[in-house]
Amino acid sequence: MSPGPTFERTTGFRRGYAVEQVEEFFARARVSYETGGPRGGVSSRDVREVGFDLVRRGYDVQMVDAALDRMEDAFLRREQEVVRGRLGADRAYAELAARAATLRPRLERPEGDRFERAAPGQPGYDPTEVDELCDRIGGWLDGEHGLGHDDLRRAVFTTRRGDHGYAEHQVDAFIDRAVEVMASSATV
Repeated sequence: MSPGPTFERTTGFRRGYAVEQVEEFFARARVSYETGGPRGGVSSRDVREVGFDLVRRGYDVQMVDAALDRMEDAFLRREQEVVRGRLGADRAYAELAARAATLRPRLERPEGDRFERAAPGQPGYDPTEVDELCDRIGGWLDGEHGLGHDDLRRAVFTTRRGDHGYAEHQVDAFIDRAVEVMASSATV
């Protein structure tokens, strides 16, 4: 990992990530990576789930997000190496296959019923768009090519209100797990 992040700042009325928050997180991540472990530090999950406040003159969101994606991949590779070292390659692969299998039950649900609906008046994700991505994830699990974990990271869905949309937190959690499985499989 490279020393201290330097990202372009937003200008005018555009908002970006709070500089201090980004700098602090990247510093903690660097120390954690260089010392070889997440104990009290940062894991790939922490990288995937981190959030920053949006402020004027903040760091460019796309640049930071791209750096976070690369960081998550680096942490995942390290974590997979540790698992392979602890369990051996065959057991590590079996463990990854078991995690991938946890995606199947949701994918096997009927389209339109794969996730809970958003609460009344709350924003949700367009079910048709989410179901289409779920079908592509199912294809990937079946060995089809053309979908990568970066595609999942960048997935954006049209907003629907209430029962016209899937509950965002459920969809986000499912996609996070799919990203972890897909990215980890690239390191096996």
